[in-house]
Amino acid sequence: MSEDLYEAVIGLEVHIELKTESKIFCSCKNEYGALPNTHCCPVCMGFPGALPTLNRQAVLLAVKAGKALGCGISSVSSCNRKNYFYPDLPKGYQISQGDSPVCTGGYLTIYADSVKKKIGITRIHIEEDAGKLIHDRSSSTLIDFNRAGVPLIEIVSEPDIRSAAEAAAYLKKLRLIMLYAGISDCKMNEGSMRCDVNISVRKKGSTELGVRTEIKNINSFSFVEKAIDAELARQIKFLKAGENIRHQTLRFDPETGSVVTMREKESENDYRFFPEPDILPFFITTDDIKKISEDIPALPDEREMIYTESYGLPHKDALTIISEPKVSMLLDDISRRTRYIKNTANFIISEFPAFCEKTQKDSAELAPRLAELCDLLGDGEINSSVAKKTLRVILSSEETPLHYIEENGLRMIRDEKLLKATVKKTIDENPGMASDYLNGKKAAFKSMMGVCMKLTNGSGDPVILTKLLNEALKNHHIN
Repeated sequence: MSEDLYEAVIGLEVHIELKTESKIFCSCKNEYGALPNTHCCPVCMGFPGALPTLNRQAVLLAVKAGKALGCGISSVSSCNRKNYFYPDLPKGYQISQGDSPVCTGGYLTIYADSVKKKIGITRIHIEEDAGKLIHDRSSSTLIDFNRAGVPLIEIVSEPDIRSAAEAAAYLKKLRLIMLYAGISDCKMNEGSMRCDVNISVRKKGSTELGVRTEIKNINSFSFVEKAIDAELARQIKFLKAGENIRHQTLRFDPETGSVVTMREKESENDYRFFPEPDILPFFITTDDIKKISEDIPALPDEREMIYTESYGLPHKDALTIISEPKVSMLLDDISRRTRYIKNTANFIISEFPAFCEKTQKDSAELAPRLAELCDLLGDGEINSSVAKKTLRVILSSEETPLHYIEENGLRMIRDEKLLKATVKKTIDENPGMASDYLNGKKAAFKSMMGVCMKLTNGSGDPVILTKLLNEALKNHHIN
């Protein structure tokens, strides 16, 4: 983008649906995928006289999100009415928060373009979701109000982001933090994590902000990157032509890869914020904050440090495990049961797709079996090839490692008399390999070791076999 002349100034507003049983102001189920308009009541449909009641769990989850992001927590907070008139907003206004959000300040750290960077968090506030518009083939629009009143937090970043890559890294890190903290399932394909992108451009070195546009409701990391690149190119084209950029609300069209104007951007005055008269200010106590803080597990940055410094994992492997919270939490569970954590981590990396699939189902029974397998390998009861074979068995069945190993005679064989016989048989039945090795072909030794391991069903102690095979070959004469 004439990248040498201009820079992007980007801030993100991320809407995340909270993992509560009911909606934020009524007792209707907070559940995705139900038949349209089956989780509705007079409150979330905005009927006259229906009064909202604030869901305490939604507030506590918002506080938890704030603590996970290093925010300050307001001891007293309140709700506001935000007025706008769209067909998916049944009351004609949204209950949100204005000047007293639950959380303020905070940050998260990203890696993008090989650079570590801190992105500031301006605020986190609670609000209700709108309904869902469904555009059918007959050019009419239907409305499903099941989503109306679903509890949201909106996480507003500082305008610290300078590229599409940084925006994607921010969103991915934010999603992981929310998943680890148990705040939301963050299923972007189901709309439980959506992003609005605020974007402007300016000459590099300038401190003055350009005219901002907003791209609404993007639910894919790749679409966020494409939308930002498209809008940056559009704005720079206007600036180079000497034209003014208008303060607009846009949407991204994935089919064309371009942004499309929806409407002129509303200002804060257009929303006519005023205090919500039906909901009293609410208090968040120090005891609430303490209990919530204690309930937050290790988050991605802490896990990365543990995996690299304590477990000795390469940085890339650590990030791979962290990228799947259920797999990472399985590793936590196993680490409390075994003395050989590095074995566990290596198992997970070697069979990562299988672990991902397994942990999407019920993995509670997997931890003790994996710990048993790690102990058997660490104690030298089995070798690495048997361990890998056993791992695949327990990932695809309910078999226990010890039972499988005993049933199949896979315990490590260390009996030198037995292993000497194995080595003799290998040389006697493969004289060509022995001759090749004695004639200088070092690869033949590896081939003979393979035969030895096969004869012992993969259970021969490779250290003892290597020693015995070396000794036997030294005493072997080419006929």
